[in-house]
Amino acid sequence: MAPRLLRRGKSTVFVAVDLSGEAGLATHATLVFAAARTSAYAHLDLPAPGCPLPAACPPFFEAPGAPNFAHHFEYLQAGGASPRTGGAPYYRLWLRHRDASLGGGMAALVALADAPPPAAMAMFTAPAPISTMTWAMDVFDVPEAEGAPWRLMTCEAERVADGYSTQEMIIWGEDGTPLMLARQNVAVFG
Repeated sequence: MAPRLLRRGKSTVFVAVDLSGEAGLATHATLVFAAARTSAYAHLDLPAPGCPLPAACPPFFEAPGAPNFAHHFEYLQAGGASPRTGGAPYYRLWLRHRDASLGGGMAALVALADAPPPAAMAMFTAPAPISTMTWAMDVFDVPEAEGAPWRLMTCEAERVADGYSTQEMIIWGEDGTPLMLARQNVAVFG
């Protein structure tokens, strides 16, 4: 891994990170860290969708045959389809880390955003490989939390065609506070 400082301003820092493996570059990331600034403007229009609370939701999917990382999370279905059901490419779910010692910090939030399979996999009727090509995240809030708090997530593919899928993911706290908005482009090999 080779981080590089690209730019430092009064309230922001831009950093590039390259992760390489035996075959060369595996991932390139550009990270922007910004401190809050005083502003006369504020707008927020990301209301959490109405859905049952975690205690009333069934499991999203059982993880046999799932990648090893999936076993580190609890998933509950709060609406939409499940992977490999031939359904519409949309999930609504509650999710959290099984390991309560992780808390609710930035790393835990980013891991949750990557925990569910891409929404296009709801359309699948048989296993098929996928691969993330691009992923952009805007993090709004990272509330301090003890244990492993439930987070509500929607994941919807706007387009699945020509071997690719584009999707939007939004994560809210259990109280309905928007925490993250993300976009992902996924290669679909099925």
